[in-house]
Amino acid sequence: MIPAASFMHQARERGFRLFTGVPCSYLKPFINYALDAPELEYVGAANEGDAVAIAAGADLAGRRSVVMFQNSGLGNAVNPLTSLNATFRIPALLITTWRGEPGGAPDEPQHELMGQITTRMLDLLGIRWGLFPTSEAEVAPALDRAVEHMDETRLPFALVMREGSVAPHALRSRPALPPLAAPALPAADWPASPPGRDDVLRRVQAALRPDDAVVATTGYTGRALYALDDRPGQLYLVGSMGCASSVGLGVALAQPHRRVVVLDGDGAALMRLGALATIGARRPPNLVHLLLDNERHESTGGQATASRSADLAAVAAACGYPRVARAATLDDCARALGEGGEELSFIHVKTGPGENRSLPRPAVTPRQVAQRFRAWLAGGPPR
Repeated sequence: MIPAASFMHQARERGFRLFTGVPCSYLKPFINYALDAPELEYVGAANEGDAVAIAAGADLAGRRSVVMFQNSGLGNAVNPLTSLNATFRIPALLITTWRGEPGGAPDEPQHELMGQITTRMLDLLGIRWGLFPTSEAEVAPALDRAVEHMDETRLPFALVMREGSVAPHALRSRPALPPLAAPALPAADWPASPPGRDDVLRRVQAALRPDDAVVATTGYTGRALYALDDRPGQLYLVGSMGCASSVGLGVALAQPHRRVVVLDGDGAALMRLGALATIGARRPPNLVHLLLDNERHESTGGQATASRSADLAAVAAACGYPRVARAATLDDCARALGEGGEELSFIHVKTGPGENRSLPRPAVTPRQVAQRFRAWLAGGPPR
């Protein structure tokens, strides 16, 4: 058993400053320590996949990150681990607990199956792993192995934590969340013929500042943005549906001096709606979350989403976004984007369906997109 400080100090020396995840009783000492430590930042995510995406955004922006969760949540993390981290080559240090470990202490029945397959799942995902250190002498070698693997492969490394690996650490601080004062929203008055997606994206690109970072959701949005004007400061997600806003949150937290614009879709936002609550709780003032809502899964055949019966702007307001705007016209959208960047903002834009023209897929690979985005954020040449 090791004290939380022993691991956290040595992790910090190796550049890990942002910790994110979902609590587990095994992880309580680490989460408490990170919440108490002024030099560290802990972001409690709504689910494990969101935590992986937050860490990915932070890593792209130059901040090493640790993702912590119970092994029962490994399934929630599979999508971004496979289609974000593996596809774009984005490393993260994962700490997953081993509830229901075969031959271990008796545990609740819901952990039995996952306990049996945890390490096999990591193997299947192609994630190198090792056991979490249980003595202070093991901490530095374990971290060095993880960092070496992450730097060489640009892929995650997992430490599997058994029960009793870390000594208790009491939480001393009590985070003071800002009081929720949801902005008053006028009733939605959407036009009968909303603007087209490409027209909205043209206005967005025209309104961007030179140092704005853009994270575009998977599907037609990223492909259309690429076709209109490919830029190194634009990250086009593939897969990892619903993760764009969490990636943007990670970038915004790692580079608070830079405005980050997330271009989201209604289907993607609905898939991981809990991310809005996490973002609303953190309230990064440099994040602008722009939702293009055509009420359809356009790139998969135009199937309807549930956004027609959900007021997503009101959801954002209820989740703590201090500035929420409904943009009914192109001018409304450009105006709202131009005013964003001083406080967390959500801009809801209805777009017309049916833009099924042949869209080119980016000629640059996802790995190249990530490399140049990382280099652009760092202000240096690609590596």
